[in-house]
Amino acid sequence: MTRSVQALAYARPSSLETSQVGPSLGLETAGGLTPRGAEAHPRFFAGFLSAPRTAARGLLAVADVAAARYYQRTLPASLDPVVTGNGDRLRFESFSGCCGVYARLDVLREGLDGQETGHGTTNVDVNAPLREALSRITADDPLHLRVGREEMAVTTLDGPVVEKKVPLPDRWLRGFAEAQVASARFDLRAELTAAQAVAFLRSLPRSSPSGRAATRGARWVVASGGSLRPTTRPVPGSVCLPGPERLVALQRVLRDATALRVYGPVADGAAAASAWEVVLPGMRLTLTLSPDSARGFSGEGGVLEALATDDAAADAELVSVLLAWEPRIEPASLAEQAGLSVERVRAALTRLGTAGRVGYDLADAAYFHRELPYDADRAERHNPRLVAARRLAGEGAVSLDGSRATVASGDRRYQVRESGSAFTCTCQWWADYRGRRGPCKHALAVRMVRRGATVAEGVR
Repeated sequence: MTRSVQALAYARPSSLETSQVGPSLGLETAGGLTPRGAEAHPRFFAGFLSAPRTAARGLLAVADVAAARYYQRTLPASLDPVVTGNGDRLRFESFSGCCGVYARLDVLREGLDGQETGHGTTNVDVNAPLREALSRITADDPLHLRVGREEMAVTTLDGPVVEKKVPLPDRWLRGFAEAQVASARFDLRAELTAAQAVAFLRSLPRSSPSGRAATRGARWVVASGGSLRPTTRPVPGSVCLPGPERLVALQRVLRDATALRVYGPVADGAAAASAWEVVLPGMRLTLTLSPDSARGFSGEGGVLEALATDDAAADAELVSVLLAWEPRIEPASLAEQAGLSVERVRAALTRLGTAGRVGYDLADAAYFHRELPYDADRAERHNPRLVAARRLAGEGAVSLDGSRATVASGDRRYQVRESGSAFTCTCQWWADYRGRRGPCKHALAVRMVRRGATVAEGVR
């Protein structure tokens, strides 16, 4: 696994302290992007939380996921959550160290009582003392929230006094993109009341003290009688619940839940990702699970088609100019502004997602703009199947013959057949997954050659 190190520099540690206006939660930001460009410590909000206890627990849940590994638990994992200001809300996001769980807390306009929320994206410091302080908030007494540096303190800062260096595996970057692509294909499958949600979530198995998963393989649930009934196989309307113990972070907010919404794709018999959204006063907490505890989002391959063409690259460059930190991005509106079809805009948004520049909100059924503080091209450069496909195409390994193609790889020849927008291949990857984890490298190489994509960059 390729790793880099991300250096996070904070002006001071985040803290919960007493101020002139009462308890004050100060969340410190690291370097990030805003409409004004890169800033060392951007400021996104200063005001009161409408439901302090709920917000504290929701933030802790996101931090729980950032610090967790649900597979190979002995390996360390910790990355400070990402915060995005979208003008009318704050979004806190994290990804588990094993790349299998994506968490997001959306604090909506009705959950914030203060000045207008700023625009931009950065990491936010969530340290151990802060986590302990947040866990002690038990009432909804007025709580002031500041996200970013204090204006009065700007001139006193000679430089950052808190530095964190965290590993940043390429799988995490690809995982953010794949989770967004998967979510865009989900539909609402069930909605439970608060009481039903609490009963269901508390009935789920948990990991053993040794960290071993309580269940193995995929399982499904289906709405029935106002709750969710487990089923041993997928049925119409069912949702895959892979590794149910991975929903443990939702336990943080059950006391304040008003509903539980469950999202997933159409069940086709194979294990699939799913999303679990707890509705809270003025906010939402969502966990998106990969198809298996031992299977991270990074290998799902949902973004590969959009990365394999030059059209998508050019379209993404055009669409990116039109983004303005909107909380809701409508592909139809972007298509009209850009002069492109809706399908091409969706492909462009998928490509932008690989750079962390857009996410997907299931409750709004819409994309949103954010700029993850990562190397925007890294996930694409180090995607194994994409790199291998570009190498095959660049080396002339693809021979086209109508709807068929032959791809030479080493001393083997693979037959790729095109049927509409789908491909089949005679390789082992295709035999194992049948397209459920995206195209194999041979099918990708064929698509590149058919569309005349520039592949020289992929040959190294």
